[in-house]
Amino acid sequence: MSASLSRSALPRSIRRTLAIASVLAAIARVAPAQTPQGAVASAAEPQVTAAPKPPAAPPAAAPARVPVFNRVNQSLPAWLRVRGEFRERVEGFDNVGYASGRDTTFFLSRVRLQATVTPTKALAFVVQAQDARVANKTVGPTGAPFRDTIDLRMAYAEVGSATSRVAVRAGRQELVYGDQRLLGHVSWLNGARTFDAAKVMVRGKKVNVDVFAASVVTLNDTAFNKSDVEASRIAGAYATTGKLVPKASVEPYVYYRYGRSQRSEAGTLGDLQQTTMGVRWVGTLPAKVDYNVELAVQRGSLGTDSIEAWASHWMVRETLTRKYAVKAFGEFNYASGDASATDGVRGTFDQLYPTPHDKIGLADQVGWRNVQHARAGLELTPRKGVAVSTSYHSFWLSNTTDALYNAGGVAVARVVGGAASGHVGQEIDAQVNWTVTPVLSIAGGYSHLVPGAFLKQATPGASYSSPYVMATYVLFADK
Repeated sequence: MSASLSRSALPRSIRRTLAIASVLAAIARVAPAQTPQGAVASAAEPQVTAAPKPPAAPPAAAPARVPVFNRVNQSLPAWLRVRGEFRERVEGFDNVGYASGRDTTFFLSRVRLQATVTPTKALAFVVQAQDARVANKTVGPTGAPFRDTIDLRMAYAEVGSATSRVAVRAGRQELVYGDQRLLGHVSWLNGARTFDAAKVMVRGKKVNVDVFAASVVTLNDTAFNKSDVEASRIAGAYATTGKLVPKASVEPYVYYRYGRSQRSEAGTLGDLQQTTMGVRWVGTLPAKVDYNVELAVQRGSLGTDSIEAWASHWMVRETLTRKYAVKAFGEFNYASGDASATDGVRGTFDQLYPTPHDKIGLADQVGWRNVQHARAGLELTPRKGVAVSTSYHSFWLSNTTDALYNAGGVAVARVVGGAASGHVGQEIDAQVNWTVTPVLSIAGGYSHLVPGAFLKQATPGASYSSPYVMATYVLFADK
């Protein structure tokens, strides 16, 4: 079969993405090559018949030539550092909403510029601006979080150094804890998340504790991004200790979330007051096995409704061979769903403000709400700087009377009165991440979800595919 025929048999979104992949490959080819330590004599070189001489020391390798704009920090005073990042990604979706023919391929561009001022060792100011844009998107929304033109992403002051027993950070910042299953920056999105927050960090010999109060920043492409402390806020404490269990980190936490004027099951408006208590436990076992466990329970109220929900994450991974660092892993995730929309009890787990990308499938069609998810896969490093992973997923609803929620926590499919089957579907994923140079990385991936009985009943039932190719270049880096 000819190459053209073989390519025409690929899904539409992949064919549209291949052109971008070839451009990124060309970028990688022009990356500086490492200077060899020695040289091999040419076959055409005349043979030497005189007595052999001691080999001369090979010439010193020329230092890598760093682009001029990556040497900016070398010219700045020590108290000022700047950093930039340019990221370009092309994504293609086939059969959006599980409807045949709803295809799109679009470009996501993001530029970040950051300045850090440290007048003393115990005082720092950080400011980061971001410009995020989308092009050629023909299906679905094109505003936030795809577009957020020229806005202030971070601006905070921090009192205390990395070795201070107590440090305080106040202003617009990221909140990142654990695997970011409940609180994270969701940097995969073009317009990533930040909070207007105040945080106290206490570091001890046996335990570290963060205490914070925050309100999430809402992206607005036509106005300055801001948070609404009166309408929505979250506060919490997150502790980390490596002294409780050998070769493990135990991380208990508690979060309190408040939301004003939300709708109860009875249809009336009320205030959300919800507490999430949980623990993350990650470590290593003998026989080259590591594990990651997280459990969370939610209680509280929304108006006249009570909240009773919980979720869990279980993962175990074993190193099969040291060569190529081949690892096999298995994983199970659970999040409770709502048994009835009229009983006054809210059973759907609230995933708060996570970084959900690839937590429950690379396609991001399933979130940590009303789900049972099993995954198995392999990870390997075929060469330095290249990481490859592949995995298989199967999804079920925890409760067939509740909806299917995507990675953003939004309900995307529901069968009124309850579905006949809770099987959502199966998914296969593959990803490659290549660190070409210290400042350039290229990544690509493909996911394909085959609908199960639930999606066939609740939607048109077409298979969903999503490839991507992404390049990230760090500006003003010293390397």
